Amino acid sequence: MGEYVIKLPDVGEGVAEAELVEWNVKIGDLVREDTVLAAVMTDKATVEIPSPVDGEIIWLGGEIGQVLAIGSPLVRLKVEGEGHAIEPEPAKPAKAGAPEPTAEKKAEAPKLQEEKPKSKPVTVTDAPLAAPRALGGSAPRGEGEKPLASPAVRLRAREAGVDLRQVSGTGPAGRITHEDLEAFFARGSQKPGLAALAPDNSVKEIKVVGLRRKIAEKMAIAKSHIPHITYVEEIDVTSLEELRATLNAKKRADQPKLTILPFLMRAVVKAIADQPHLNALYDDDANVIHQHGGVHIGIAAQTPNGLVVPVVKHAEARTLWDCATEVNLLADAAKTGSATREQLSGSTITITSLGSMGGVVTTPVINYPEVAIIGVNKIMTRPVWDGTNFIPRKMMNLSSSFDHRVIDGWDAAVFIQRIKTLLETPALIFVEG
Repeated sequence: MGEYVIKLPDVGEGVAEAELVEWNVKIGDLVREDTVLAAVMTDKATVEIPSPVDGEIIWLGGEIGQVLAIGSPLVRLKVEGEGHAIEPEPAKPAKAGAPEPTAEKKAEAPKLQEEKPKSKPVTVTDAPLAAPRALGGSAPRGEGEKPLASPAVRLRAREAGVDLRQVSGTGPAGRITHEDLEAFFARGSQKPGLAALAPDNSVKEIKVVGLRRKIAEKMAIAKSHIPHITYVEEIDVTSLEELRATLNAKKRADQPKLTILPFLMRAVVKAIADQPHLNALYDDDANVIHQHGGVHIGIAAQTPNGLVVPVVKHAEARTLWDCATEVNLLADAAKTGSATREQLSGSTITITSLGSMGGVVTTPVINYPEVAIIGVNKIMTRPVWDGTNFIPRKMMNLSSSFDHRVIDGWDAAVFIQRIKTLLETPALIFVEG
């Protein structure tokens, strides 16, 4: 028997550390190659760490919420054969023919062996591995034990309204696979009879880690640094909705379905051309405003893991259809957790929407260090007085917030009124100059 040490890999983009946000295994679990062991997060990108070998987990290198350095030991496994023990330094695994470690490194090596003194560390890499014992099947989960599943499986279950605690897992360590979900769907969710009502005095402690912690930190900075002014305006989108329906009916097969968002993006671009100081980032430490020529619109998107803001770069150079295509691409990447750091950074102004939830007014928080955010509310058919009669019109509120240190209330109102004009007379969106 030997030991195999898995280090936190370089997740790219020059980052030096990552936050541990999920363990999918525990000590004593038997895992196969490619089993997802843990998930770490840097900025807003979450990366799963798979096992490169078969083996038994004998040590875990951190707690949820802990920030680990790239190259630090993450997991130790007991493996069949000679195995492969890796020193905790340097960050990259030693290769065949590498120079002998220094005396200082040799002195550190015994630290890895403290928990399992009987394990036999060796330096042979890529040794053949025998299959671990009893990997198949699903052991029953203990009461309150979290079901193991990949983010993709969790997303699928969430969308289907399935509680994963009701699903038996047949993967390593009882991990729930897509096949397990299929079997659950085929059986139908057999819900037990309702028990008699009883008071619930339980208190669940939920540690704020990962994306939720980063959201909390950013919102706290935004509210503590930025004095917000929120301006709400009513928009008649009847003509816009008629145009949108017509364009969708005549679109090509390779074109995405248009929502109201691409129209709003084009309206924002045209309004910024009149008031470029709203397309800016405010460095309040240096007391400098960075006014951008390119309009990089952040699209606040709710995902299973929390709120993220993918960015449509250079919206000023995109057509209506191009905006729609890019929004769909970024939304899919955000929901699946595959969005890159580049896709999640660099915005100069943000659009947020809770319209599908039915809200009529919101007070959106500015995406620090930007100076403006536009909030979309629900479209509702309401009677509107035209001077003679009440007629049905499709109405929508824009609830927008501005950094009052650099944006006066008058300028905020002028900006939103310009957007209102463009949306209420959508032909103007396509008029150049």
